[in-house]
Parts: sequence; structure tokens; C-alpha cells
Amino acid sequence: MTPSITRRLLLGAAMALGLAGTAAAEFPERAITLVIPFSAGGSTDVVGRIVAEKMSQQLGQQVVVQNVGGAGGSLGAQQVAKAEPDGYTILMATVATHALNPLILKQKPYDPVADFAPVSLLVLVPNVLAVNPELPVNSVQELIDLAKKEPLAYASSGNGTPLHLSGELFKSMAGVDITHIPYKGSGPALTDVLGNQVPIIFDNLPSASSHIASGKLRALGVTTTERAPSFPDVPAIAETLPGYETYSWNALFAPAGTPPEAIAALNKAAVAAMADPAVAERMKEFSASIVASTPEELAEHVKAEMAKWEPVVKDANVSLD
Repeated sequence: MTPSITRRLLLGAAMALGLAGTAAAEFPERAITLVIPFSAGGSTDVVGRIVAEKMSQQLGQQVVVQNVGGAGGSLGAQQVAKAEPDGYTILMATVATHALNPLILKQKPYDPVADFAPVSLLVLVPNVLAVNPELPVNSVQELIDLAKKEPLAYASSGNGTPLHLSGELFKSMAGVDITHIPYKGSGPALTDVLGNQVPIIFDNLPSASSHIASGKLRALGVTTTERAPSFPDVPAIAETLPGYETYSWNALFAPAGTPPEAIAALNKAAVAAMADPAVAERMKEFSASIVASTPEELAEHVKAEMAKWEPVVKDANVSLD
């Protein structure tokens, strides 16, 4: 091989490596799709749109929201799990998509660990135990005492939802048997509790907050271990039942196999977005606590959540086709 040919080959290889490095450094080069696995208007959708706007600014490319509702979030999660692992399709995940559905669904449409690359845990959102004011209880302990004397029922947004299982965990830890009444969403459940067709509800604090503030619902306890800043007078259920803790959460995932440089860029943008003062102010409106984790911390969080909920699902005998 002549020296001139060798030089050309080396130059070509160097150029190829340089182009590859440039391509990796330039992620993203086009718009990114953020799949929100629920319909528009819910708390996950609200968080997703706030994060998408700020990440667009950080990345210099549009992060486009796509709502893919159905099957408790499984349809949207499955779509992302099967997407091209290039960083251009990501998921706004929840406790439902990455802890509960994999435990509850008989047919497993995806593996929450093997099929996804974690990006960042974003926020934790409290749930709340509330009652119709006509129910003669003013505290968690009074509710437990009443439930041991007479039959009661609680409403949730549906079978197998985080709110249903918050109720089942409460029943187990309090030693009471309260009948679960599932609804197709928080809206219908709230309507019947406000009308006193069902006296008790487990709901997301954001969706119930206006009714609590107006006095149409009486909040007995939030499900996080600490009180919610927006309702500091409402105790944590854990103040009566030590160790009780549930919450909703939102996190970003990409398909498994997404290049590390894409994950790093997405994580950096997500963390910066959550540090924005305007985002922090919006999150305060519904008592969401900002986390903004590393990918590794999110991976550990998912494992811990599945370990926590597995015995609750088993004891409650919850399963869905």
C-alpha cells in the first residue's frame, strides 16, 4: 500500500470519527416526541406539558406532546417501549405504568425494567383521603373507629389504579374492611362523593384540592409521610398509621438501548427544566415535590416501588385482563 493511499485512508477514518462525534454531540437534531400515556387534562398531562416546554428551551429542539391514553397507561408505555431507541421518543411515566400495571395485568405488554432506559424522576404528587362532610368523622382515627362499627365504602378512579391501592394499603394497615367502589376516572368518583352516594374517596390532591378548600370535601389525611405545603393543617395519614406512604409520581423514560449520550442530554435538560423557578412555582400549585434525579436513582426508585406494591396487589387479589 503506497504512503499516499495510507494517508487518504487515515484521513477518511479521522473524518468519519469526527462526523460521528459531531453527530453524537449535536443530539437532538430534530423534534422529540413525549408520549403522555393518559388523556389530556389530568395531572400527568399538566406536568408533561410544563416539562416539555422547558426541555424544548434547554435542548433547542421542540419536545412535542402526544397523548396516548388507554389501558391505565399501558398503551402509551408500550408504544415507547417498541419505539426506535434513538432518544427521539420518550415517555412521561407514572407509578401506574412502571410499578402497578406490570404487577396487575395478566398479559404483560412490556417489562418496566428491561424495556426502558431511565432518564429522570421528576416529581412526587400526594394523594389524599377525604370524606363527604356529612360523614361524622374528623380524623383518620375516627374513620378507623367508625369503619370497625359499621360498613363503609370508598371511591377511587378505577380498579388497579394507584388510588385504589392506596385504599387497599390503608385497609390493611388500619385493620378495617371498607368496600371499594371503582369509577372510570377521578371526575365521576368525586361527583358521587360530593353527592354523598359514596362517603369516602382516595384521590390525587390536585384534583380534590378545590373541593377541600371550599369545604365540599373534608380532608382527613395526605398519603405522603409529610404534610402537603398547600394544606399544612391536613395531617399525614402516617401520623396515625406509622409507615403508611403512597404517592403518585412522574418520570421520564426512553426505550431500552437508547445511546448514553442521548440519555445524558435528556437528563441534563430535564434537571434544568425542573430547576426553573417558573416550573417550581407551577408545581407548588398542586403540592408536587420536585425530585429531578439521575437515571440510576430512577432505576432504583422503580425497583423499590414494585417491591412495595407487590404484596399489596397480592393481598388485595387485584388483577386485570
